[in-house]
Amino acid sequence: MYRRQFIQLALVSGVAITLPSLARAEDKPKEVRIGTQKGGFFPAVRQRRTVESVFGPLGIEVKWVDFQFGPPLLEAINVGSVDFGFVGDSPPIFAQAANARIRYVAAVKSEGNTQAIIVPKESAIKTLADLKGKRIAFGKGSSAHNLLVAALEKAGVPWTDITPTPLAPADATAAFVKGSIDAWSIWDPYLSLAELKEGARVIAFDKDIHKPNAFYIAGTEFVEKYPSVVARLNSVFASEGAWAESHHEAVAKAQAEATGVDIQAVRRFVNRSNYRVVPIDADVIRSQQAIADRFARLNLIPRQINVADIVWKWSPGT
Repeated sequence: MYRRQFIQLALVSGVAITLPSLARAEDKPKEVRIGTQKGGFFPAVRQRRTVESVFGPLGIEVKWVDFQFGPPLLEAINVGSVDFGFVGDSPPIFAQAANARIRYVAAVKSEGNTQAIIVPKESAIKTLADLKGKRIAFGKGSSAHNLLVAALEKAGVPWTDITPTPLAPADATAAFVKGSIDAWSIWDPYLSLAELKEGARVIAFDKDIHKPNAFYIAGTEFVEKYPSVVARLNSVFASEGAWAESHHEAVAKAQAEATGVDIQAVRRFVNRSNYRVVPIDADVIRSQQAIADRFARLNLIPRQINVADIVWKWSPGT
């Protein structure tokens, strides 16, 4: 049996596993600080304590740090207060353009069902073209920012023909309920909550506009000093992702318990999610570069960047 398959099967079944020792003493940090966002399968991973079961025997403490969305998580990685985290497609681009010390270390190829542009149920807006002249909320520097930019470009609506309204998810939720914004580009679980609680209508999902990806990111210094730890983190999350693919209800219950989000909204989110963690390939890099080029054309980032410059190569099973 291949080593990677053994690790995955052992983690899925809850059997304790022993991984090869790290190459050198200096390759073992005292702790690993992992940044997560509201949603995803991370509450289930934390509840299962799989990461702790792998790193604890090595004398490495695992600390979890929660963020509302991607940009502040990456800023924490940049300044060294977090080592490793999970974000959507846009935050790493803004971070790289600002010379942040980060590296892409793994990817999740989304199916494009968990992020959308929505409008109130009684809105006269029916198409992307109808967004012209409207006040639209999004998280600045987030994957929802990219979705909005790409959607407007596809519809032939110049960015200058809308009123961009950068808001964090909590503030955007309040604005959407009050009717002080016309549309909202947002991800799950906020998307599912708006659909179920407010009757929000989807104008376009990610999959209708482009092929999105999400990423595991690590600090540059952390990758350079502890490459074996980063590879091991990737492998553990890949195994947990494989488990999550066939345990949606357990994932949903753990998330609902941890966040207080309505279980029906969480189930909706989980059932349309993908958790498969994979190495970053040429297609993923091309997709990220297209986003970076789009942002540069619109002067949304201060300079042109080359995404491949900050990709760290992960070879599973080595």
